[in-house]
Amino acid sequence: MENILRVAGICKSFAGNRVLHDVDFSAEVGRIHALVGENGAGKTTLMNITGGIHQPDEGTIYFRGEPVSFTDPLQAMKRGISIVHQELSLVPNLSVAQNVFIGGQTNPMVPRQKVNRFGFINWKELYADTQDLFDHVGIDIEPTTLVSKLSVSMQQLVEIAKAISFDARVLILDEPTSALSEKEIDRLFNVIRELARKDVAVVFISHKLDEVFTIADRVSVLRDGRMVDTVKAEETSRDQVIRMMVGRHIEDMYPPKSSRIGDVIFSVEGLSRQPYFHDVNFSLRRGEILGFAGLVGSGRTDVARAIFGADDLDAGDITMEGKEIRIQSPSVAIEHGICYLTEDRKTLGLFLKMPVRDNIVSASLNRFISRIGFLRPRIIRDESMRYVDYMRIRPRNDEVEMISLSGGNQQKSLLAKWLCAQPKVLIADEPTRGVDVGAKAKLHTDLRRMAEEGVGVILISSELPEILGLSDRVVVFREGTVAAVLEGDQATQEEVMKYATQ
Repeated sequence: MENILRVAGICKSFAGNRVLHDVDFSAEVGRIHALVGENGAGKTTLMNITGGIHQPDEGTIYFRGEPVSFTDPLQAMKRGISIVHQELSLVPNLSVAQNVFIGGQTNPMVPRQKVNRFGFINWKELYADTQDLFDHVGIDIEPTTLVSKLSVSMQQLVEIAKAISFDARVLILDEPTSALSEKEIDRLFNVIRELARKDVAVVFISHKLDEVFTIADRVSVLRDGRMVDTVKAEETSRDQVIRMMVGRHIEDMYPPKSSRIGDVIFSVEGLSRQPYFHDVNFSLRRGEILGFAGLVGSGRTDVARAIFGADDLDAGDITMEGKEIRIQSPSVAIEHGICYLTEDRKTLGLFLKMPVRDNIVSASLNRFISRIGFLRPRIIRDESMRYVDYMRIRPRNDEVEMISLSGGNQQKSLLAKWLCAQPKVLIADEPTRGVDVGAKAKLHTDLRRMAEEGVGVILISSELPEILGLSDRVVVFREGTVAAVLEGDQATQEEVMKYATQ
């Protein structure tokens, strides 16, 4: 097989911090090559260098055997190297079709090659070409739909279609399945395999090792900015890859379940918000992790947002510690001890241009105000560093901007923010999204520790093993309502899927 993309001796530093050390890597035509490693290992930086976002300090990039240098991502895309980033980069007030073919020669907001001789957009051609591409990829989205109307999972599929539209010969996918349902993942994998059969080299970055071994031909492991090894997927195992990634063996991804669950701390009755969900009822006990399972679009996140006051309810009652409460806004929810770790950390969870310190204390500033009304910076600094150390946020510097952190360290910071707020009820929506296997095990332990300390935890996850491994009970959603509540041995993958799909 031809090594269509090869990098040799790549080194890269940011602000004097070396993040890549003499890295060699190659991608073959017609092969799916997984790139794995813990957060901060250098995976995204390496791919950003190959895609023209960063330039290497040392080393050479070869494309089809020739040395190349890209000063921006558009140059790389024109040569046939496209990246689908973990964080979405769509324009919400444009249609799906406009986003797929965005980036004209003279105006970046005009669709590529979809204008008539007078310079106006040829809408018929634009929508037809988008539909043809979607039919090929297997995406069921109307091209005229505004991106702002789509769920995160649907937006991810649009991002992938946009990358394919550049006739990519090397397609780099950075955590492409983090917001997709199992059905959507299967469809995406079929597309990836079809692209490989058509001689596209696919680089697949993921923390989900089960997916890596499902889709990849080869696996390369980065640790601390150095390439540890490249192995054939069929000749290695999940445990061997984990040991290469973290330098140790993770015995158990899930801590033991609780044997000290208390009385009901929180309950809802008859919650409705048309057309998203209706007549939702459940209770949460002190010290319990209550899993919310269901397909994308089943109403899990919609219910969570309404409980947190981010969306209005049409009807229903919410009870906290035996008292009925009304939640008109997120600030009121936080006052009642209800915190919500959102699945969309970039837009809704963090202040990316602010320091880590300010993010960690942002939901609990009242705790750090003196009697005369001033913030207490020394106490804020001590508290933020306590959570930086507790969550192992890297770099160990709470003054750096949040946007400079890797996706996994941003996720740790988001959980630190809500831990700092001292919740009674924590709604954790995709809490390990984009987090490496070592950090994921720690986050699982942290959630269980919170539950053991008396916090009621609601866990929403698209990873069914995570729901089953962590939850004491599982609420299964289907089409906006509760289809079943499964306890103990009832909560199996077969039972969850039965109720989620009936």
